[in-house]
Amino acid sequence: MFTGIVAAVGNITSVAPLAGGLDAGVRLVVDAGPLPLGDVALGDSIAINGACMTVVEKTDKAFTVDVSRESLNKTVGLEAQGEVNLEKALTLAERLGGHLVSGHVDGLGVVHSFAPVGESFELIVDAPQELAKFLAYKGSVVVNGVSLTVNRVEDLDAGANKICRFSINLIPHTIEVTTLKHLKAGSQVNLEIDLIARYVERMLSAAR
Repeated sequence: MFTGIVAAVGNITSVAPLAGGLDAGVRLVVDAGPLPLGDVALGDSIAINGACMTVVEKTDKAFTVDVSRESLNKTVGLEAQGEVNLEKALTLAERLGGHLVSGHVDGLGVVHSFAPVGESFELIVDAPQELAKFLAYKGSVVVNGVSLTVNRVEDLDAGANKICRFSINLIPHTIEVTTLKHLKAGSQVNLEIDLIARYVERMLSAAR
């Protein structure tokens, strides 16, 4: 489990294909940057851009994960070198500063717009319609591993498809300490819906 509070911005420094042909995944080496790895053991989980990955090798300043083809097909930001948001798995002794996050990406969103508004920034994201029922005003959502609050949400027709468009306010601190600063219109983002909303929807659907 995670909180969605990014602990550090790291950098994927190596992407190597795993044995197995086109169906194989990749092995990533991640420079952890300021993220301390002294308490990380092999087999521990670290969220990379919101996707939970298992550490298979580590040094004092970097760690290695294997990413399956399925994970690559369902996420963005894990297939090439570049900056990534990092968070180590939650312990029971830590503050829950964001919300409970599983590190399992539910879908990909597309940035509609990202622009300064006063002292902050407004991020507007178009989410797949199947996630619409989980997105609510003042509810929680994870974007590229960052726990955020939905300020506005609406369901729209986009040609032959329906989308759920939601708006988020980002304070300057969040922009400074995460990779969200690199987003622009058209960027794809990893989305994880609220864990509680997921279970509520399941209970309601099972009772019908």
